[in-house]
Amino acid sequence: MLFHTLLLSLSLLAKGQKPLCHILESPEYPLLSKDGDVTIGGAFSIHSDVTLPTMSFTEKPNSFICSRLNLRELRFAQAMVFVIEEINRSNSLLPNVSIGYRIYDNCGSRFLSMKASMALMNGQELTAAEACSGQAGVQAIIGESESSPTIVLAKTTGPFHIPVISHAATCECLSSRTEYPSFFRTIASDYYQSRALAYLVKHFGWLWVGTVNSDSDYGNNGMAIFLEAAKEEGICVEYSEKFDRSEPAKLTKVVDVIQKGTARVIIMFVAHIEMNILVEQLILKNITGLQMIGVEVWITAVNLITPTSYNVLGGSLGFDVGKANIIGFADYVLKEFWETALPCVLAEGNASQIENNCIQYMDLIPFINYNEDISELRYVNNIYSGVYAVAHSLHSLLRCKEKQGCEKKQTIQPWQVIEFLKKVNFTTKTGEQVWFDSTGATAAKYDVINWQRGPDGEVLFKQVGYFDASLPPGQQLVMTDKNIVWAGGQAEKPRSVCSESCPPGTRKAAQKGKPVCCYDCIPCAEGEISNTIDSNNCEQCPEEYWSNAERDKCVLKAVEYLSFTEVMGIVLVLFSVFGAGLTLFVAILFLLKKDTPIVRANNSELSFLLLFALLLCFLCSLTFIGQPSQWSCMLRHTAFGIIFVLCISCVLGKTIVVLMAFRATLPGSNVMKWFGPPQQRLSVLAFTLIQVLICILWLTISPPFPYKNMKYYKEKIILECDLGSAIGFWAVLGYIGVLAGLCFVLAFLARKLPDNFNEAKFITFSILIFCAVWITFIPAYVSSPGKFTVAVEIFAILASSFGLLFCIFTPKCYIILFKPELNTKKHMMGKMASKSL
Repeated sequence: MLFHTLLLSLSLLAKGQKPLCHILESPEYPLLSKDGDVTIGGAFSIHSDVTLPTMSFTEKPNSFICSRLNLRELRFAQAMVFVIEEINRSNSLLPNVSIGYRIYDNCGSRFLSMKASMALMNGQELTAAEACSGQAGVQAIIGESESSPTIVLAKTTGPFHIPVISHAATCECLSSRTEYPSFFRTIASDYYQSRALAYLVKHFGWLWVGTVNSDSDYGNNGMAIFLEAAKEEGICVEYSEKFDRSEPAKLTKVVDVIQKGTARVIIMFVAHIEMNILVEQLILKNITGLQMIGVEVWITAVNLITPTSYNVLGGSLGFDVGKANIIGFADYVLKEFWETALPCVLAEGNASQIENNCIQYMDLIPFINYNEDISELRYVNNIYSGVYAVAHSLHSLLRCKEKQGCEKKQTIQPWQVIEFLKKVNFTTKTGEQVWFDSTGATAAKYDVINWQRGPDGEVLFKQVGYFDASLPPGQQLVMTDKNIVWAGGQAEKPRSVCSESCPPGTRKAAQKGKPVCCYDCIPCAEGEISNTIDSNNCEQCPEEYWSNAERDKCVLKAVEYLSFTEVMGIVLVLFSVFGAGLTLFVAILFLLKKDTPIVRANNSELSFLLLFALLLCFLCSLTFIGQPSQWSCMLRHTAFGIIFVLCISCVLGKTIVVLMAFRATLPGSNVMKWFGPPQQRLSVLAFTLIQVLICILWLTISPPFPYKNMKYYKEKIILECDLGSAIGFWAVLGYIGVLAGLCFVLAFLARKLPDNFNEAKFITFSILIFCAVWITFIPAYVSSPGKFTVAVEIFAILASSFGLLFCIFTPKCYIILFKPELNTKKHMMGKMASKSL
């Protein structure tokens, strides 16, 4: 053939004629065709299986053998023919121009897609007048229904600028205007559907899913977008498997993974043919009860409905385009199509003649009167819009006018059709507005479909929601959950999580080596809460709050202080009252016996003043109990400091009196006139005024104040009195210590002075106890936490007060009450007189 063509070309050159371009083989003829002034091509998988010939390259391969009629694809071809016939009858659109069509069946094969695209470009002529420089065979091509063969078609026709308008190819990869400048589609890209799938899964709270996709451009690109969106929405993928219809081993692996997986929700981003094969295997393995989430390719595919497939696909959810609502299409499918597109059916003659004429349509003929699937057709609107888009672009290109008609003589270049397609904007008879965005696609709108059983047991594709990408984020997906039937026909939504939800009071802790949806629930630490389900972190409570026992709420911390109602407070109050009562008893006793020698000894006036000071000391301890306030904090420390100085001043005065009295008994001594009662009162007043001045300075510069101490305990607040100025506090204590030390030294020196009742020895013991108590108080005060600090301070006050009371006054009370015979001046002076002899 090639040698014959070469000889023919040489002979033409010898005769001075232009050589002709010959097709080496016979042209590929379309399945359905009709001539017209302009021609639109079509490519559909009217058969879904193909038997490939042996490629031995030793002989000419046999033809491809197509089988397994795909009724849905047949309906697409019928829709294309119907729309073209409708346009041809129109007086307003292409009024004097007829549209022809050439529709090829690629049988689901990429090889046949390539072959069909070449046939559509070349046309059916055996020769070309000028070698391969004529017009293309068609002005535009409608198809295909899957992304992978559409890519083949678009890439093949792309260099020749022939526009391809697909009704169902949704791969996001086709949005590239650099790679596919002549591609258009009347459906949105998978970018929107894939993200909508993630929103749908998140809407139902499924955070643990499995994914399966076709190993093709359509499946791989769509799944990649879904996985990215799922990650953004916090959805975890247990497994992500893919397979191709020509790889049985991978299909077996996918089925095994689904069977062993724990995810109850499976995202099926699978092409129509692959879904048929996968469902068959799932039925064989009896894998049921899984919630299938589908895509527009298969979710409303009628041929997936079999007596057993509902066990696998019942309750499936997925997105699909709107139903067909084209007036007259159903009638056309049942009658006119067979009369016009397949006239062989009505041809006259015997049966053998009809069979020969219709041999290539034999498996189509059984569907002449079948119409049950027409109400569920979903892509017919897209084909309708696509053909009309081509017609409108040709109408503008040919400068058509309703009365004058079109400029039919004008040569149509494919690139011109592309330019006018970019500008189309019209509304079809079905109410759909058609226009193409910068990527050549239309707006993203989907129905949410649910597989349900009807009253008669038939499978229904019921709409239970919709997705509209033009709406604001968060409002794009609208669902009516109460109308949904779930996997296995259940009324209750299935759960699909790797780990159960963490209740309030806990946080999620990721399990090592597993996705983020697999976690353990860890209780919040003390002082932290989580008040939501599945909280990632626990929140720290504000400073004055603490977590409750359930760790789901912050409550006010318990405020702790030494109160009158608790055991420790009651005990200390009892001791304070007891000490005050005992002091009052001694004072009354001394008042009654004020004229006795033992009371008058060592200046009875100082004794009464000391008892008064001790009474105030015992009562002063009560100011340390109860809730601290501004006034109580200032009062307790200053009152304590002044009263104790008054006590020590009295004791110091009594000690000095003892020493002076002894010096006064010596011959020639005249010291008592220098330390008589007026001087004693003055010394006590002077010593006390010094402490008063220290306290005034303290209160003026930085007084004590109530303070919420949160350092010792995290779960509670210690309400205490802050010292304000620590220097002021320690100055008060230091001054008391200086006086106590001076008193101790003087009393120690006077302890052995001759006297029957030498008070100095008792003062020495009392001051020794006093100093011991306050020396041990300092470390105990610094280290005791909270209310125990106050308790230590009260204990020190009471202990030192009781020490002074018992050591100084008990011996005198004992003589007054139990040894009155010793309470005489003779006895008091007896020992001194004997010693002087």
